[in-house]
Amino acid sequence: MKGHVVVIAPYAPMHGEPRVSAPQISQALGGRALAVLESRDDWHRVRGADEYEGWIHAGYLAPVAEPPREESILTSLGCHVRSAGGKRRHLPPGALLLPDDIVESGTALAPDALRRAHPRDPAAAARTAMKIFEGTPYLWGGVTPWGVDCSGLVQTAFLIHGIVLTRDAWQQAGAGEDAGDDPLALRPGDLLFFSDRADRRITHVGIAAGDRTMVHSALGRGGFAMEKLDDMEDLYVEKLRSRYVGARRVRA
Repeated sequence: MKGHVVVIAPYAPMHGEPRVSAPQISQALGGRALAVLESRDDWHRVRGADEYEGWIHAGYLAPVAEPPREESILTSLGCHVRSAGGKRRHLPPGALLLPDDIVESGTALAPDALRRAHPRDPAAAARTAMKIFEGTPYLWGGVTPWGVDCSGLVQTAFLIHGIVLTRDAWQQAGAGEDAGDDPLALRPGDLLFFSDRADRRITHVGIAAGDRTMVHSALGRGGFAMEKLDDMEDLYVEKLRSRYVGARRVRA
């Protein structure tokens, strides 16, 4: 099968191989269109708008003749919907509603309203990350408030503000322009990058939130956390600072 599919579940787990026991490498948000690159039995290797590729089971997907025009679709900010056939779903922030979805509770915005409420502003994306992900546990490959990893938090927060970033932390390190070497002198919305490897390949990312703070999702914190980067009495912050590689300023 080649062509395009749309995610019909609230989100679809994306695996590194076409089997359910393979590690989850990401998640595709509900309503998002994906290009099908290859199919094996009930599995499709797909690529999203962020150019990320992985395997998703066909049960999460529906084929479409062409990708829907996202500028005419409601975006969930966390809502419960019901389809014309009566099926109910709880959509995470960033998911797109399907054409026959009816909002029963929560918030979903049309494109113009979404742009007004969530403009293309990295500083605003930092605030959105705090609002959406506070209290969220860490989950490798996660992009929702039900479980999120470091780069998934960054990607979803910026996506809601109309800024499409790549999926993994090392890829996001190529976004925007250099924001300097001092993690205490960054603007809200700047991305901070860290490495725990000898070759300094990026393994972690967070978002500067102002007043020398950073928001991120970290295994070492069990999920969402806000760090005071000048608190060197905190052993976790001290370790983070020792792993700091640099920062990038995303263009709005």
